Amino acid sequence: MQIHHALLGAFLFNATVALAQQAAPAAPAQPLGFFVTSSGLGKGADLGGLSGADAHCQKLASAVGAGNRTWRAYLSTQAANGQPAVNARDRIGKGPWANAKGAIVANNVAHLHGDTVELGQLGSNVHRLTTLTEKGTPIKGVGETPNDHDILTGSRPDGTAYTDAADHTCKNYTSSSEGTVQLGHSDRTNRGATGGNVSWNSTHASRGCSQENLISTGGAGYFYCFAAD
Repeated sequence: MQIHHALLGAFLFNATVALAQQAAPAAPAQPLGFFVTSSGLGKGADLGGLSGADAHCQKLASAVGAGNRTWRAYLSTQAANGQPAVNARDRIGKGPWANAKGAIVANNVAHLHGDTVELGQLGSNVHRLTTLTEKGTPIKGVGETPNDHDILTGSRPDGTAYTDAADHTCKNYTSSSEGTVQLGHSDRTNRGATGGNVSWNSTHASRGCSQENLISTGGAGYFYCFAAD
């Protein structure tokens, strides 16, 4: 009799657990909020300024069903022609942001730039495995052909614009000839090395602003897009 009661109790417990699991709603999938452009504009770092870059982000997002959000390119501009500088970190919203696979790359702006410790780490979750395009495909990096890990940002590591006299933005993304642009590494790797100055948003400058110069440096004219709402 005791064995019978024990088996009956175990059966009822398992049945209760199964019903609870069935009743528990599945966690909603995180909407797309971050991606690397799957294509550039083909004119090197001439993106048509911030407005042209934003429009490209919006177009790519719309193509994968995420056009209901407001998309902004992660790009800083320098003060010029009477216009103030614009910081990339100030134009991308508050977060959190998830990639095309639903993985959170950062909870907020401070986390994205390493100002706080979140998700058990200092700095963002932006790296080789999470920097996906809007289609969910990875960006080729060090050790792959072609290496496309150079991402246009024009930014310092904290996501702010440069304030010196040098050109770090290819004339605020309107030049495909003169100037240079600051680049980040989507895989946070530099010739196989990690750490040090291997930043997702500010690792080194390009060789120039033309498409050929961007390719020879190690990129393809891609940039980051964030949902600002």
